[in-house]
Amino acid sequence: QVQLVESGGGLVQAGGSLRLSCAASVSNYAMGWFRQAPRKEREVVAAISWSGGITFYTDSVKGRFTISRDNAKNTVYLQMNSLKPEDTAVYYCAAEGPWSQTIVTPDYWGQGTQVTVSS
Repeated sequence: QVQLVESGGGLVQAGGSLRLSCAASVSNYAMGWFRQAPRKEREVVAAISWSGGITFYTDSVKGRFTISRDNAKNTVYLQMNSLKPEDTAVYYCAAEGPWSQTIVTPDYWGQGTQVTVSS
C-alpha cells in the first residue's frame, strides 16, 4: 500500500517560515502540495516532476515557496517563507505517476498537515 506521510506543519506568525516534508513509499512519481482552507476548494500549491527538473507554483506563492525533492530519500519538501494569514490551510502531499512531469490527477494523497499563520 502506497503511503505519503507529511510532517512539519504548525502555527507561525505572519512573515515566518515553515518547511513541510512528505516521505513517500513510492519512487519516480511527480509530487505536489495542495491546500484546502475552510469553506474553500482544494487547490494546487506547487508540483515537481519525478526527476526534479520541472516545477510549478500557483501565482499566490511564487517567490515565497520552494518545492524540492530528494529522490534518494523519496521525500519532497515545501519551504514556505514570508507566510501570510491567507496561507492558513490543511496542506496535502500528492503523487502521480510513475514518470510524470507534473500533477494533474493525483494517484495518491497524504493525510494532511495543518498550517496556521497568525496575523
